[in-house]
Amino acid sequence: MVTKAEVLARAASLRARFESAGAVPVETPVLQPADLLLDLYGEDIRARAYVTSDALRGEQMLRPDFTVPVVQMHMAQGAEPARYTYAGEVFRRQELNEDRANEYLQVGYEVFDRADVAGADAEVFALFSETLAGLGLRAATGDIGILTAAVQGLKTTERRKVALMRHIWRPRRFRALLDRFSGRTPMPESRRALLDAADPMAGLTHSGLRTRAEVANRIAALREDAEAAPISELEMHGLEALLSVRETAPFALEHLRDIAVDLPAITPALNRLEARITAMAARGIDTERLDFEASYGRTSMEYYDGFVFGFYAEFKPDLPPIATGGRYDALTRRLGGGAEIPAVGGVLRPGLMLEIEGLAT
Repeated sequence: MVTKAEVLARAASLRARFESAGAVPVETPVLQPADLLLDLYGEDIRARAYVTSDALRGEQMLRPDFTVPVVQMHMAQGAEPARYTYAGEVFRRQELNEDRANEYLQVGYEVFDRADVAGADAEVFALFSETLAGLGLRAATGDIGILTAAVQGLKTTERRKVALMRHIWRPRRFRALLDRFSGRTPMPESRRALLDAADPMAGLTHSGLRTRAEVANRIAALREDAEAAPISELEMHGLEALLSVRETAPFALEHLRDIAVDLPAITPALNRLEARITAMAARGIDTERLDFEASYGRTSMEYYDGFVFGFYAEFKPDLPPIATGGRYDALTRRLGGGAEIPAVGGVLRPGLMLEIEGLAT
């Protein structure tokens, strides 16, 4: 049984390791403003965070992670380039699996550097790979930016693109929207009857939270969507092929280059992937054996918008990831008040590292 003292000691040694790599240690408040997190992630965050409030500060959440407060701190007062490390507890509600901890220690390493984006990605991944060496973990990588580029490049309406972008992190809803926008799923009869009506607002009485004007605008949007041309089968096949890519990194890149013939908007993202693979190889990563999954990170990494990675114990599949991370440039724009900087980082769970080490003894 791993003790709290052992976890704290391991966390301290990990943070010291990251300090020796050039990171400045930082601390963040345990209580975080709920309005900011709700604005970033929507109401979904309530399902996995502990919420509290007081009369002066309003609604707050026990820290669900470190990335948002570290980005806030850097955008307010950080110099460039910057590297940070931290260690502390985070809190996550666990309503589906009582065996998973709802309070645990994280140790993180974050890089804010615009000089060499691919090099920074490789730096973080290589540092984590070296730190976790000997634990027998599988590394998985992906790139959310390839899918977002594909969506932005679709020959369809901006309204549809916005809807798809909003649900990229909800694969089932994303797929349902694709099927609807491509015409593969017929329009529900109730909606067809509403749109075919000469005056859809006739006889409508106000109820709920929407005003009559909002309802009218919604009906107009539905009519616009119904009149739009469907997403082509060529683009749909391209998206389906993209989402199914799961190979070692060099072969994945080759496969994605073929897909780019039908989805040319992903080419810049593929160039970044190629530069990252090269930078990783230069740091000693065996990229020929490194897994790449185009859909990786879509269910749990909502603020990442590019490179993503995770380390897993395949021999202990009930454990959550021992480490995760990725690139979150868009988050710096959201929190930067007009400023932005490329940023990448990740977190380790020292308690899980000790648990895995205990299995080997």
